Amino acid sequence: MQTTSAVREQPSTQQGHPPGLYLLFFTEMWERFSYYGMRGLLMLYLSKTAIEGGLGIDAASASLIYGYFTGFVYLTPIIGGWLADKYIGQRRAILIGGLTMALGQFFLFMQPTLSTEGALFGLPWPTLLGLLLLILGNGFFKPNISTIVGKLYEQGDPRRDAAFTIFYMGINTGAFLAPLVCGYFAEDLFATKTLVNGAEQVASYGFRYGFLAAGVGMLLGQLAFNLLGKRFLGDVGMYPEGRNEGTTVEKAPLTKEETDRMAVIFIITLFVVFFWAGFEQAGSSLTLYTDKFIDREVGGFLIPTSWFQSVNAGFIVLLGAPVAALWVYLGRRGKDLSIPVKMGLGMVLLGVGFLFMVGAVMERGGDVADQAIKASIWWLLATYFFHTIGELCLSPVGLSMVSRLSPAALTSMLMGVWFLAPFVAQIAGGYIAAYVEELGALKVFGLIAGFVILAGLILIAIAKKLFHMMHGRG
Repeated sequence: MQTTSAVREQPSTQQGHPPGLYLLFFTEMWERFSYYGMRGLLMLYLSKTAIEGGLGIDAASASLIYGYFTGFVYLTPIIGGWLADKYIGQRRAILIGGLTMALGQFFLFMQPTLSTEGALFGLPWPTLLGLLLLILGNGFFKPNISTIVGKLYEQGDPRRDAAFTIFYMGINTGAFLAPLVCGYFAEDLFATKTLVNGAEQVASYGFRYGFLAAGVGMLLGQLAFNLLGKRFLGDVGMYPEGRNEGTTVEKAPLTKEETDRMAVIFIITLFVVFFWAGFEQAGSSLTLYTDKFIDREVGGFLIPTSWFQSVNAGFIVLLGAPVAALWVYLGRRGKDLSIPVKMGLGMVLLGVGFLFMVGAVMERGGDVADQAIKASIWWLLATYFFHTIGELCLSPVGLSMVSRLSPAALTSMLMGVWFLAPFVAQIAGGYIAAYVEELGALKVFGLIAGFVILAGLILIAIAKKLFHMMHGRG
C-alpha cells in the first residue's frame, strides 16, 4: 500500500504551517532570484549594441528570442515532472535542476570573454548554451518544488491555498530583489558611464556580472535545500509516487472523478494562456516601452529600466499575505470563491491593467516616435498594480488547484501541464511584442486588454460547470 501521503510523510497541525514550507519558500526565493535576475537583463542584453555590451540584435528579433526562451522554460517541466513522478522523486529533480541552471548562468557570465564565431540566431554559442541549460534545469526544478508544497497538506486542508500564496511570496521576494541587484551590477556598478549634454549615461553595460550574481543566488538556494531538507521535510518528495523505498506498487486505473478533475486542469490551462501572454509583456514590450517612452527620472535620479521588473514582485510581497488571509477568512465562513471564478477575476484585472498602458500612449499623443516625449511613470505603476492583483487571483490558486485535482501518481507531470499555458503564452507574447513597432503600442495594448477581459468573463460564466467537474475539490 502506498505510504507517501502528506499525513504519513510529515504530519501537519491545523495551527500555522509546517516548517518545511518555509524551507521551500527560501529555496524558491533564490531560484527565482536567479531566473528573474537573468530575465530582467535578457531583453536589454539582446538588443543593446555590441559597443554597449550587448549583442546588437534588432528589437523584433530580440522579442522573438526572448519569447521562445521564456516559452520553452515552461515546456520542459512536463518532462521533469514525469521523470520525478516515475523514476527519481521530486527532491532529486530539484537538485539536478538547480545545479544545471547555475551552470547556465555561469555560461552567460563567460560570454563576453569568448569568441562570437559560429553565432546561431544571433546568439554566440556560450549564450545559446547558457539559455539551453536554463531551459533544461528549470524543467527539473519548477514543477517539483510546487508539488512538494502540496504534499505538506492533507486533501481538504483549508490552509492549502494560503500555503501556496505564502510560497508565491517566496517566488516574488526573489523576483523583487533580483532586478535590483543584478540590474545594479549591470547598469551601474560594473557599467562604463559617460556624460552626454551634462547628463550621465551608460556607455557600456556590465551584463556579465548580473548573470554571475544570478548564478551565485541559485547555488545559495541549493545549499540550503540540500543541507536542511532531511530535517524539515523528512521523506516528503524523496521517492517517486507509486514506489515505497524501492518497492513498486501496482497502479489502479483512473476513476471517473479523477478524469473529470484532470479535464478541468486542461480546460483552465487553455484559458490562462491569454493571461500569461499579456502578463509576460513585462519582460519584452513593456520593458522596451519603459526604456524609451516612460519618464524614469525621479528626484534627479534616472531609474534603471531593469528595476521596473521588481515592481510587480514588490507588490506581491506587500499584498500576498493579505490575499492569503482573505482566502482563509472566506474559506472558514463557507464563502470562498471557486477556483474558476478566482482565475476569471484575475484575467479581468490583468486586462484593466493594460488599459492604463493605453492611457500612457494617449498621454504621449499616440504612437509618437520622438523619445523626448515621455509618459508619466504612474501609468506604468498602475498597470503593474492591477497585474499583481490579477496574478494573485490566478497563479498561486492554479498551483493549489493542480495539487488538489491531480491523481497522486501524476501530480508533478500535471504540474508540468499547468506550465504549458505560459509556454504557449510566452511564445505568443514574443510575437505580440515583435509587432508593437509595426502595429503601434496603442493598438497592441488595447487588443491585449480586450482579449484578456473577454476570456476572463467567459471563464467566470462556465465556472459552475467546472466546479461540478471538480467533485468537491473546487
